[in-house]
Amino acid sequence: MDKAPVVITEKIRIGISSCCLGSPIRYNGKGIDVTQNLGREKNDFIWCPVCPECMSGLGVPRNPVHLSGGSGEAVWNGSARVKNRGGEDVTEMMKLGCISCIEALDRCETVAFVYMDGSPSCGVYRTTLKNRRSGNPPGLFGSILLKNGYFLIPSTDLQSPLKWWDWRRRLLAFHWFRTITLVNMKDIYESWYRLKFLCQELDNTWARQMGKTLASISLKENPEFIYEFRQEILELLRKPSTTKKITNSLWKHYSHYRKSRGKLVQEINSPEFRRNVTTIAQELIRMERTAVEDAYLFGASPVMYRNPKRG
Repeated sequence: MDKAPVVITEKIRIGISSCCLGSPIRYNGKGIDVTQNLGREKNDFIWCPVCPECMSGLGVPRNPVHLSGGSGEAVWNGSARVKNRGGEDVTEMMKLGCISCIEALDRCETVAFVYMDGSPSCGVYRTTLKNRRSGNPPGLFGSILLKNGYFLIPSTDLQSPLKWWDWRRRLLAFHWFRTITLVNMKDIYESWYRLKFLCQELDNTWARQMGKTLASISLKENPEFIYEFRQEILELLRKPSTTKKITNSLWKHYSHYRKSRGKLVQEINSPEFRRNVTTIAQELIRMERTAVEDAYLFGASPVMYRNPKRG
């Protein structure tokens, strides 16, 4: 079995709320480019910006809208409505805007979506920005994103180096795993070898149980199990980790690297070193680069992107 990290050179396509890519198209004519914090790494992806409210024909500036009588899913089911601040019912316009956006994302072949939480259209877990109320989540467009199985990333997390690192490594693993061929148990074992350490970090109880299941299952084609195996891991990869788990994982894998390769990585500090999240992210990126250079499987980040032009 090849024990090197998985390296992909294909740029993943990510949908994003247009206002989060800097377009001044919010109801008040404002926007913020959350991707500017990614620096050169921004160019490692292809971005597809969409705005359901603009595609609805509501214009800029506009009266802010809200969900009335239920969630975005309830609007699609006909039991709730979308209204603006003036009380005008804009439900049908908003539905058309959402449909236009999801069609654009499909044409772009997007895998993930960076959403503006708190938006009644793009929000997933909140549909209002004021008074910390949750509103009626998910939003109208957010409900479609959830239904269609997108890898969903909150826009605010792109402004944290460590949170972005966590989302990026899970997105790369998600994209790789959803596209690889899984026909038999050999395929299962090989993919599990690469993803098991990341899965253990995200949910150790589930991962340990899966390891026991794989150890006991017979070596034969099992389409039902293969489908469930893929779906459960894809769902797990959507869930963020924590700073403590990430830091522990870094040191565990770095300790194994030192023992197996007999080398040190100068930029990685000892567990006792007091570090902030920016420093942790820098150490993780250094470990990723070292893993590629030494053909070492860094279990915390088993799938990595490399631009063939940059090397």
